[in-house]
Amino acid sequence: QVQLVESGGDLVQAGGSLKLSCATSGLIFSMNTMGWYRQTPGKQRELVASISRSGSTMYADSVKGRFTISRDNAKETVYLQMNSLKSEDTAVYYCNARLGGLPTATTTLSGDWGQGTRVTVSS
Repeated sequence: QVQLVESGGDLVQAGGSLKLSCATSGLIFSMNTMGWYRQTPGKQRELVASISRSGSTMYADSVKGRFTISRDNAKETVYLQMNSLKSEDTAVYYCNARLGGLPTATTTLSGDWGQGTRVTVSS
């Protein structure tokens, strides 16, 4: 059974930092492209960042230069370091594992998902 468990969400002031983690089990982690998505009420889930099997990365324009995605294949865990947080980063953040290459903002959602971790940025 595939499991993705996010952690690290919290309440933080604008300008602060958080590091999200997503621990996985039940899948061949090294074969998966891993991603972080976020969702706010009434809006579609949006791609934040993704990292391929080979370590190539992509970021949404809104987080470029502030967020960094990384992966540890030995620990089967993916991370999202978030710096210079803004109030508009407030959302539930979801971890995703999918086969295939890096997704784009318009790629159909697929693969396996975690339960989400809430990030709240106060201004």
